[in-house]
Amino acid sequence: MLPDVIATDPQDLTLNARRLRLETLVRLRWLAMTGQSLAVTIVHFGLGHTLPFGACFAVIAASAALNIAMRVRYPASHRLHDDTATGLLAFDILQLAALLFLTGGLQNPFSLLFLAPVLISAAALPPARTLFLGLLAVGCATILALAHLPLPWAPGEQLDLPFLYVVGVWVSILLGVCFIGVYAWRIADEGRQLAQALAATELVLAREQHLSQIDGLAAAAAHELGTPLATIALVAKELGRRRSEDPEIAEDLTLLREQVDRCREILGRLTSLGEEEDRFFFERVGLTHLVEEMVDPQRGIGVPIDIVIEGEGPEPFCARNPGLIYGLANFIDNAVDFADSRVRVVAAWNEREARIEVRDDGSGFRPEILLRLGEPYVTTRGADKRGAGQRTQGHGLGVFIAKTLIERTGAQIAMTNLPPPQRGALVRIVWRREVFERAAPESNVSDMDKPEDSPI
Repeated sequence: MLPDVIATDPQDLTLNARRLRLETLVRLRWLAMTGQSLAVTIVHFGLGHTLPFGACFAVIAASAALNIAMRVRYPASHRLHDDTATGLLAFDILQLAALLFLTGGLQNPFSLLFLAPVLISAAALPPARTLFLGLLAVGCATILALAHLPLPWAPGEQLDLPFLYVVGVWVSILLGVCFIGVYAWRIADEGRQLAQALAATELVLAREQHLSQIDGLAAAAAHELGTPLATIALVAKELGRRRSEDPEIAEDLTLLREQVDRCREILGRLTSLGEEEDRFFFERVGLTHLVEEMVDPQRGIGVPIDIVIEGEGPEPFCARNPGLIYGLANFIDNAVDFADSRVRVVAAWNEREARIEVRDDGSGFRPEILLRLGEPYVTTRGADKRGAGQRTQGHGLGVFIAKTLIERTGAQIAMTNLPPPQRGALVRIVWRREVFERAAPESNVSDMDKPEDSPI
């Protein structure tokens, strides 16, 4: 089995939107190092106060080295995983604690900067990570209240602030971590929810607009294609009446008539999709039978197709859905189109999810269109398939329509390339099992028609 390429929980799809960009942390750290360097330099040389100048700049240099290493390792637009971002912010807290240890601990007025990493975490990371960083900041502040080098002061003099004042600074850091952490998290979370709602609304409106335009084009295309298709059917019928001594020609004529009938069936679906939906609504089909039904028309006219069943527990059943059938047929047809020697269709399920995977052994998706695949007018068809004059005519609408129709059933779709050493493309469609089985109410299926092993 391949590792999961998408999360099965829709909530997981929003996590990428809240992840920190590396460039953000790098710039903030450069800003912090500039301020730290200026403060140390002014105190030591400008005011003439005694402090471990070399050790302070060694601590600052450690942050600079980390910044340079991160910029070399990742591009500026890289978004950090929550674990990585938490680790970097924890490093910033520890670096500040080391610098404060060398310059007076909580007696140093810059000790309030412990709040900065917690604020960044609250705005961009989950609450559990912010809680960890808050506890780390408070822990470091506690240690610095008890152990630290003297506060830099004039030569021959030493300033010791009352312990009660140090306790007050510690309490202010504790309250600041709690208040700023909660407040920043609430504000950032509300902003994210509003942005996600607006983005989802815009996406739905854009897709509906494209589909409404395509509905009219489909009806017009079905009408216009009817006449030439009837002519092709008539010519094929006349040629079939003439007995040919060449068995290959006779076989080709039979295949031609079958494909003409298939085209007529497809055009019929385009003109009566809404009527078929009501009829299909009363029929249910198992996941295995659904895959078999989609693969069957492709057998014998292209590369071999293998069907793999990986089931745990009772097989899930769903209502027949014309949109789902069209979408799956489109993905399988594309896999057959691009495969070199074989296509593999996997039907899998367990107690949590139902999944269909379509894999081919072709060249896979081109990197430049992989991230935009599924948008209208983005196509994978190039001049290397079926001749230079044919493949360049694709507009990517087939994948867009198929993806939109299948996502309407509650599925999540990931289109990617197989990991090396394998080659080819992978389309993975995942439903939560309860969503897949909730495609039609139980009352719409008679007891006679319901499979015995169906959990519904």
